[in-house]
Amino acid sequence: MDALSVHYAAALANAVFAPNAGITPQDAIAQLRTAEALLSDSKQLEHALLSPSVSKVRKKTVIEKLATEMGLHRLMRNFLLVIVTHRRTRELPAIRRSFEAAVDERLGWVPADIASAKDLSDEQKKEVERSLEAKLGKSIRANYQVDPQLIGGIRARVASREYDASVKGKLEQMRQRLAFRH
Repeated sequence: MDALSVHYAAALANAVFAPNAGITPQDAIAQLRTAEALLSDSKQLEHALLSPSVSKVRKKTVIEKLATEMGLHRLMRNFLLVIVTHRRTRELPAIRRSFEAAVDERLGWVPADIASAKDLSDEQKKEVERSLEAKLGKSIRANYQVDPQLIGGIRARVASREYDASVKGKLEQMRQRLAFRH
């Protein structure tokens, strides 16, 4: 993470964790992800927000309209206005990652990347999270993705550790044991 993204993320975290902020850290993360997705999906919008030929007033109007349509909290709207005014929209993905890391640190959470061969139900996700939290003794913030190459089961990466309960992982372990014997 670069110093710039950490700086902006820390400022946002300070605002979100302030008394009477009116937004939870989880909602702030969700709203920041939504805004990031909108900006990354529209190259035309990103170009307009970065262009010096588009006035700051016009950019502000566009951001305020989009923030209203997306239902963004005032803190998130104001943060986006700062990002756009300072021409930092390209850095938004790095800022979002730094913000998530700052939130995790303040809440004592550990990010976990969890892959499964198919989409997990909400109940399955809760069970995976409970199991990892019990094993780690810490709360986790899970990021789920589907990886059909796993064949079945799940694989979780938490910090520098990997927990592999996938069919592919079990087959690989068997292959290594058999290769070791010969």
